[in-house]
Amino acid sequence: MLSKLKETEKRYEDLEAELAKPETVSDVEKYTKIIKEYKSLTPVVEKYREYESVRAEAEGAKELMSAEDDPELRAMAEEEYYALRDRLPGIEEELKILLLPRDPNDDKNVIVEIRAGAGGEEAALFAGDLYRMYTMYADIKGFKTERISFNETGLGGFKEITFMVMGEGAYSRFKHESGVHRVQRVPVTESSGRIQTSTATVAVLPEAEDVEVEINPSDLIIETIKSSGAGGQHINKTESAIRLIHKPSGITIECQDERSQFKNKDKAMKLLKSKLYDMKQREQDEKIASDRRSQVGTGDRSERIRTYNFPQGRVTDHRIGMTVYSIENFMNGAIDGMIDALATAETAERLKGSAE
Repeated sequence: MLSKLKETEKRYEDLEAELAKPETVSDVEKYTKIIKEYKSLTPVVEKYREYESVRAEAEGAKELMSAEDDPELRAMAEEEYYALRDRLPGIEEELKILLLPRDPNDDKNVIVEIRAGAGGEEAALFAGDLYRMYTMYADIKGFKTERISFNETGLGGFKEITFMVMGEGAYSRFKHESGVHRVQRVPVTESSGRIQTSTATVAVLPEAEDVEVEINPSDLIIETIKSSGAGGQHINKTESAIRLIHKPSGITIECQDERSQFKNKDKAMKLLKSKLYDMKQREQDEKIASDRRSQVGTGDRSERIRTYNFPQGRVTDHRIGMTVYSIENFMNGAIDGMIDALATAETAERLKGSAE
């Protein structure tokens, strides 16, 4: 590990020297590429330098223990040595985590799709509640959100809604949300007050960059359609909505959130690219042995991952067995604690796999 860290520090210093050159600063593309790598290595190098500093201080204190004749100074050196020595294992563990290969998608924007599952109108209302929860969380984290497409119901729920979350690290915070979310509560549509169980599915896709996905224009069917709202009522009479059909994959995308046909087409293309990129990623993942794959990961979309029990005021994530008893705060976007716990569980699984 230490030899790998020395190589990392050398690479970091080379990048630092490159960034100081005027010709690098003037080349925007080159500068952007270097600064991105430099920033990614900074936490590792800083922690490695802290480790080396503590280790050197510990060795110095140990030498002083054996060389010092003054009992009081020797006792002080001994106390300092053991304190510094006890810090090293903790720093080593932090370094192991920092050296784990990063998910290349972690810093990307994300596209989130929420679809009502079993439960009729109540499932659509729950899908709307999840959309509200995620947009509030994004706002707390300083991310921007933008709707791509939606199919609204008469009571204000959504049969399906797709939106983008934009900001550095967005995927790292949302990637564990893929899967089936289950709600248990008395629906507003239920007059007898019986508790009903409904579901909604969430899919989280990293935004694909142009270099990652190539789309042949001849593979596309592009149609203009009229925008429609709840109950099929027309919002406007102009054909501003867009339907994209990707013939090789069979993926169909509809986007009607903007009044501009051009903007709707742009959003639909972004979503199509991300879906194709996600398909490619999943094909690659299937090649990885199941015993090496994280059990938390980005989630199987058919797997029930979380239950929202309103009568008992709790939210339970079934993957890590964590329960939160402040459901109101949770639904208002206070989900950071759960996401941190999921990220920690994923890191533990990856460390375990690395050790094996």
